[in-house]
Amino acid sequence: MNSQDLLQQAGPLPGPQLTQLAAAVAGLTQSQLIWASGYLYGLAQAGGSAAAAPAPAAPQGQLVILYASQTGNAKGVAEAIKAQAEAKSIPVSLYSLADYKAKQLKKESHVLLITCTQGEGEPPESAVDLHGLLKSGKLGKLGDLKFAVLGLGDSSYEFFCQAGKDFDAFLTQAGAQRLIERGDLDVDYREAAAAWGEAALAKVAETLSAAPSAVAPAGVVAHGTSAYDKFNPFAATLLTNQKITGRDSTKDIRHIEISLEGSDLRYQPGDALGVWFDNDAALVAELLALAGLSGEEPVSVSGQSQPLKQALTQSLELTRLHAGFITGLAELSDDAGLKAIAADKAQSQALAAASQPVEVLKRFPVTLSAEQLVGLLRPLTPRMYSIASSQAEVEEEVHLTVGVVRYPQADGTLRSGGASSYLADRLAEGQSVRVFVEHNDNFRLPANPATPVIMVGPGTGIAPFRAFMQQREAQGDEGQNWLFFGNPHFTQDFLYQVEWQKYVKSGLLTRIDLAFSRDQAHKIYVQDRIRERGAELWQWLEQGAHFYVCGDANRMAKDVQDALLDVIAQHGGKDREAAQEYLNELRRAKRYQRDVY
Repeated sequence: MNSQDLLQQAGPLPGPQLTQLAAAVAGLTQSQLIWASGYLYGLAQAGGSAAAAPAPAAPQGQLVILYASQTGNAKGVAEAIKAQAEAKSIPVSLYSLADYKAKQLKKESHVLLITCTQGEGEPPESAVDLHGLLKSGKLGKLGDLKFAVLGLGDSSYEFFCQAGKDFDAFLTQAGAQRLIERGDLDVDYREAAAAWGEAALAKVAETLSAAPSAVAPAGVVAHGTSAYDKFNPFAATLLTNQKITGRDSTKDIRHIEISLEGSDLRYQPGDALGVWFDNDAALVAELLALAGLSGEEPVSVSGQSQPLKQALTQSLELTRLHAGFITGLAELSDDAGLKAIAADKAQSQALAAASQPVEVLKRFPVTLSAEQLVGLLRPLTPRMYSIASSQAEVEEEVHLTVGVVRYPQADGTLRSGGASSYLADRLAEGQSVRVFVEHNDNFRLPANPATPVIMVGPGTGIAPFRAFMQQREAQGDEGQNWLFFGNPHFTQDFLYQVEWQKYVKSGLLTRIDLAFSRDQAHKIYVQDRIRERGAELWQWLEQGAHFYVCGDANRMAKDVQDALLDVIAQHGGKDREAAQEYLNELRRAKRYQRDVY
């Protein structure tokens, strides 16, 4: 409902005053309307009129919360801090950096920026443009801006919270004034994020002068939304677990189908499904034996008392290792070798990247108390999978394309990933799995059904493009579709081959380019096919095509971007700098979108 609709229901206002009010509010922004509503409410409480009342103090702007989220964590934190601000009557607006014009930053007075980090210390996709402009200094001086940055990350990675560190440094270099110190939060971030938000908002309140904001009535829930989310997952039913790679493939990739019946969970192509899982009972038993514990010892995890075995099964991370486990274990050990590794950051991170907790305890035996073991481990986190289906076709189901993580250790032991092995090996069809939907508005099909799309999805990166095709077929979209897919072998690893052939035959898939890297002496990857098809790809871009990439962030996505820049430079007649700016414009227009991990 717009402001004119609201005025039609103004009730006691006579016609001339209604016309005056409509003219007065015409063209006001959302934040200005909120401020005006607070001012008028104050007049009503004082029993006065606009003519008799003293002029209100001019507001010194409003608080703007910006977030850059890859898996939804930064978005969730930003929304929680917005709610904290509203509870304090602080005028506030919330934006994804994907929807925020970077040049607007010069006009803001107070900004809180919440960001995750991806790949090798890089900003998430939605933050790339602002990150680049601030780094280069192209936004100029920001001396009137007061800011604070909160970074979310995983300390098991080398570039922990690097995007947050970058934004904090870039804003400072631009002359902006820091409200409070940057926060760098690990995977167990909820309580710390709330505390950081309180501290930041206290500083905002000291320097922001504005009327109270209008707060939505408590208890109002948007119609048609599900009650289930990350912290209240839905107990779904596993319907199908089908291996879709060949017997001789080096990869174990599963097609997973899950029923969402009774959940009211809705998703769009481009969204992800979060999966909570239990750790393998054999892995739990091995860890208990190495630590010299029975598993019956009572421990407290997140404020809840439970037996140690239950905590290790359901609440603590056993398949991902962080450097803090190594340094913490070294403090409890007399082993000189372990202490030397812990003292060397590069060595401890390398060991953490290649091992699970059981490997470290096998190599450096230490008898631990239950409290010490729990203190060394981090809380379990759900795994996120790109959704491989459209509800327009599968209705109350959701499909995933899951690569099962398996890797041998030096002693011959085969280790597996937590969630992927849970889905593939330990969960029978018909059993329950806890899930939630994580929306990703930064990876969406074009709004115009006639727009052509180019999709690059090697390996399990094919998942969202299966959803894209199902959606475009169901809607009868007329836009052309082009897929680049790669994997090691045609006969073993062509995922959903029959479906893609059907789409080619029907004409929905305009063209498909395949790169099976090990089927010839010279390895061929999707980026090679992109360069080979450069002239036509450039024509598609010039005709308005959207370009999508899904898959590995550290190598594939970078190689594909380099290939795309080469195509733009060669066939667009541009130097490297102009090609980069062309790509930046595609990103700003949401015509270049990546879902990388």
